[in-house]
Amino acid sequence: MRKISLILALVFAFTSCKQPAKTTEPTNQPSYTPIQMADMENAVIYEVNIRQYSESGTFKAFSKDIPELKKLGVKIIWVMPIFPISETKRKATGGDFAYLLEDEQERNKMLGSYYAVSDFTKVNPEFGTINDFRELIKTAHDNGMYLILDWVPNHTGWDHTWLTTNPEYYTQNENGEVIDPINPDTGESWGWADVADLNYDNQNMRNEMIQDMLYWVEEEGVDGFRCDVASAVPLDFWENAISKLRSKKSLFMLAEAEEPKLLKGDQLFDMAYGWERHHIFNEMAKGTEAVELWDKILKKDSERFESDDILMNFVTNHDENSWNGTVRERMGEASELLTALSFLVPGMPLIYSGQEYDLDHRLLFFEKDQIPHTKKTMWPLLEQLGQLKNLNPALHGGKNAGAYKKIHQENPNILSFKREKGGHTVTFLGNFSSETIQVKNPSIKAIDYASGAVEPAEILTLNPWGFRILVEK
Repeated sequence: MRKISLILALVFAFTSCKQPAKTTEPTNQPSYTPIQMADMENAVIYEVNIRQYSESGTFKAFSKDIPELKKLGVKIIWVMPIFPISETKRKATGGDFAYLLEDEQERNKMLGSYYAVSDFTKVNPEFGTINDFRELIKTAHDNGMYLILDWVPNHTGWDHTWLTTNPEYYTQNENGEVIDPINPDTGESWGWADVADLNYDNQNMRNEMIQDMLYWVEEEGVDGFRCDVASAVPLDFWENAISKLRSKKSLFMLAEAEEPKLLKGDQLFDMAYGWERHHIFNEMAKGTEAVELWDKILKKDSERFESDDILMNFVTNHDENSWNGTVRERMGEASELLTALSFLVPGMPLIYSGQEYDLDHRLLFFEKDQIPHTKKTMWPLLEQLGQLKNLNPALHGGKNAGAYKKIHQENPNILSFKREKGGHTVTFLGNFSSETIQVKNPSIKAIDYASGAVEPAEILTLNPWGFRILVEK
C-alpha cells in the first residue's frame, strides 16, 4: 500500500490553467451559473446514495459533507432517486416481496428499491422534506457544484396514480394486465417485479413524463438528469424531451447506456456509461493480458464513438457494489492502480458513496445500511487525483479532451501513455503484475506527482500493482 502525499503547490506550479474569476456572494462562495460543457472538461462526478450515506440517511446529513467532497475535485453530484417508493410489491432483501415476510419487524426494515417510483414530483419522506432537498441544491451550487437527479423513465412502482387513472400508459399482456419490464432479447421478464413497464406508444404518457422532468428543472433548479436504462426508452422520446428541457436552461444529461446513438447531436445525452471499460477493469485486475485488453477497448471506443463523446469511467457504482462486490473484492491489489487509471484516461471519473472511505462491504439495496466515514487509503488518493484532474488541462476529458498517446514498453505488463493539451503533459505508468519491474523513464523532465521528486533517472522502479504519474509543464 503506497503512501500518498498531496502536493497542491506542485499542481499550481505545473498548471497554468486558472479558473475564471466569478462574482461572489457575501459568503465568499461562487455565485451559481447554469452548467456549461466547458465545465465538464475537468469534472469529477460523485454518485450519492442518500439512504446509505449517513446514519440518518437524510438530505441534511449529506449536505453537511458537500464542502469536503469539493476536496476530491467533485463538480457534479448525481443523486440516486429521491422519490417516494411504492409499498405495493415492495422488494425485500433476498428478492421476495416485503409483504411475504411474516415477521413484522423484518417486514418494516424493507424500504424497497429507489427505482420503484410512486410519484415523480415528490420526495421520499425517508430522506427529508422538499425544503431539505432545496437546501442540498443550494449547498451544491454555493460550493461550485452542479446537481443532477437520477430519473427512472422506463417504469414506475405499482402505487403510481397512473395505474389507476391511465392504465393505457403501461405495457399490457394479451389479457389486458399491466406487466413488469421485458428483456427484448429473451422476451422474458427482467425480474423487476416491483415495477410496471411504461408504454411509450402512448403520446399522453410521454407528455406527462416530460412535464414531470420540467418541474425539477424549472421549479427546483436541478442541473440535469442521469437517466436509468436510457436505451430501453425510444430515441425519439429523448430527442423531444431533452430539447424541451434545454429550452429552459443548459443541462448535463447522463445516459445509463453505452450506445453511441444516444450521444448524437446537441439535443441528446452528453455522457454515456463506459460499461465495457468497467468490465475490462475487472479483467485487468487479474493481471493476464491487462495492457492488451485496455488497448483493445480503447481502440473499439475510438471507432464506435465520436471524438467529442464523453464516457464515464468507474471502478464501482451502486449496482456493482451491491450485486457484484466491493472494489477490493473485484480488483484486489489492483484497486488503487485501476482507480488512478479511471482518472487518467479520457472521459469523466466517477466516485460512488463510500468509495472515498474504502467501503469494504456490499451495501444492502432494499433496507438501511451505512457507508464508513474513516479516511484511509482511498481518500488521499482520490483527493490527489481529483486535484490533478481539475487543474491540469492534459487530463481534460470532455468535448475537447486532451490527446492520448500510447508509449510502447518492452514489458507487456506495463501500461504507459501520455495525455497532452495546451503545452501540458501528464505521463502514466502502471504495473499490472505482482512483480517489481524496472522501466525506462519516458519523461525525464517531469516531476513525480505523488512524491514531488524530480525524475531525471533513466530507469524507474514500479512496485507490484504500482503506478507513477509524471507531470511536466
